[in-house]
Amino acid sequence: MLSKQTTLATALLLAFAAQASYAQSTNDQNSTLSPVIVTATRTAITANEALSSVSVITREDIDRLQPTSIADLLTGLPGVSIGQPGGIGAQTSLYLRGTNATHVLVMIDGVRIGSVSIGLPALEQIPVNAIDRIEIVRGPRASLYGSDAIGGVIQIFTKHGQPNGGISPSVSTSVGSHGYANGQAGVSGGDTHLWYNASLGGTYSGGIPNCRMGAAEVGVACFVDDPRNDAYRNWNGFANFGYRWDNGTELAFDWLRSKSNAEYAGSPYSGNDAIEEQYVAGARLSFMPLSIWKVTLNAGQSRDDDATFYQGTYFGQYYPRIGTGYFDSRRNQASWQNDITLSTDQLLTVGVDYQQEHIASDTAFQQITRGDTGTFAQYQGTFGQNEVQISGRHDHNDQYGNHNTGSAAWGYHFTNGPVLSVSYGTAFHAPTFDDLYFPAFGGVPTANPNLQPETSHSIEVGLTQQLQIWNWGVNAYQTTIDNLIVLDSNFVPQNLSRARIRGIEGQFGFHLNDWRVQSYLTLLQPKNDDGGPENGNLLQRRAQRTARVDIDRKLGQFNVGATFFASSKRYDDIANTERMGGYATTDLRASYAFSPGWEVEGKLANAFDHRYETVYYFNQLGRTWYLTLRYSP
Repeated sequence: MLSKQTTLATALLLAFAAQASYAQSTNDQNSTLSPVIVTATRTAITANEALSSVSVITREDIDRLQPTSIADLLTGLPGVSIGQPGGIGAQTSLYLRGTNATHVLVMIDGVRIGSVSIGLPALEQIPVNAIDRIEIVRGPRASLYGSDAIGGVIQIFTKHGQPNGGISPSVSTSVGSHGYANGQAGVSGGDTHLWYNASLGGTYSGGIPNCRMGAAEVGVACFVDDPRNDAYRNWNGFANFGYRWDNGTELAFDWLRSKSNAEYAGSPYSGNDAIEEQYVAGARLSFMPLSIWKVTLNAGQSRDDDATFYQGTYFGQYYPRIGTGYFDSRRNQASWQNDITLSTDQLLTVGVDYQQEHIASDTAFQQITRGDTGTFAQYQGTFGQNEVQISGRHDHNDQYGNHNTGSAAWGYHFTNGPVLSVSYGTAFHAPTFDDLYFPAFGGVPTANPNLQPETSHSIEVGLTQQLQIWNWGVNAYQTTIDNLIVLDSNFVPQNLSRARIRGIEGQFGFHLNDWRVQSYLTLLQPKNDDGGPENGNLLQRRAQRTARVDIDRKLGQFNVGATFFASSKRYDDIANTERMGGYATTDLRASYAFSPGWEVEGKLANAFDHRYETVYYFNQLGRTWYLTLRYSP
């Protein structure tokens, strides 16, 4: 079944790509329409000017696709592999372009998020209803953002009120399989100068047994076989407001808080709950001292607090100082960015970033805080049909010293619209507090204080085009990572001397009359290249081939659609002995706008009830249904 659906998805993508010449021949009817993004260069540019592989997910896309989580939304996008140990609310690991899950920098409204303990952002805690759009930039961006941006950068923008939008309430409620229930209510608005938005919501799912039966016998995943469901609860709120003066000065504030309770029945201590809270707050001031000089000041804090309870009682008091208690991580961050217009189509950006990481825990870490100061500069210039981007950055960290990174990209804009780009970039990632300092568990080491920072260099070639009706693109790249951090057979982090990742990404889509089609294909070789006994093995949890096709049709007040996704096999260990088979899923959806501002939506996910794993011995949802009533004038 997998090979047939993979072949079908690939054939569809190639068939669509073959029509690109038709899109070019009718270029006079399809004027360029490229979305504006800010993540690729820290300045507002179009996707055509990014000179890198980018994806933009809008609120319209989210409403159309009806995802229940960010994992649902991102699965199958170019270069994306998802690992999730269980159903709704299970920790989500995102592997971008074959790099580690800690190699993706994730921001919410410009504020970096993620636990400083394990190095992962809690993507599963971010409510989909809060999102206005997502920008995904693939490839190294350390020369602009510092540590972690080896595989790329993902920035999530929350909903904002619209200037001159008046007062606009919104509400949605959903029910579904496994006792699923979701509700969100908010209000937004604005006038000539002011905008604001505020919302509260929550999610409940009775869940599924996260661990597959039999895991206890083979000594992986869970310690006991427990058929009970692992429920999930979440409460969230977000708000933002801003003011823009007549001279262009702008002041804005953003806030998001999400708290969840995830049950883990499959353990010796039945009744375990993981209580996790994510908090993000930021402020931004921008103004222009001179007509050619724009200053942007940012300050923010993100927190990721995690605690484990046993039958309602704090677990750390039973087994103190072995990692079963609480882990509260905090990032304080600030930046000063200056955009200087040298001349028409010539922009110089210079700035300073500061970040302080801190962890508080009943686990005895040898070090609990570290700071980083990064200075960066970037030049963007356009010369006729040629475009150039050059950037460099110096980071000084209290713990691991100095790191220099840089990137250079050249693009050529053909007369009929396509953009050819060639780029090179370096990046690095610092070991997390858990990697370096987590205490021995039962006398067995679980950390490695001798770990070295990971470093990478990447080269990429791309050919893309964004038109009003058509869009298509092909990108080929190679990334080499030195000192890649992997877990050995005893789950102790080690530096792998070298890993080599090669990949090709293709995407094609069109929006013609009432039809909307978007397709993606990823071919990946994420391999161990250290020359040792596991040389040539696949890196953990990365699929070599993925394909996705979204098809939607508007029929008056009705919308119907489907998403087809297929993935090849992957392995859960560096020895490639824990094999997870390939799989394919089909999602069906429909919506009906029965009155102005009112809409009812329905979705059948994994319609053919295929069983699969993205983390070894952990279950995924089978066939599930969701029904939503939404009011959003």
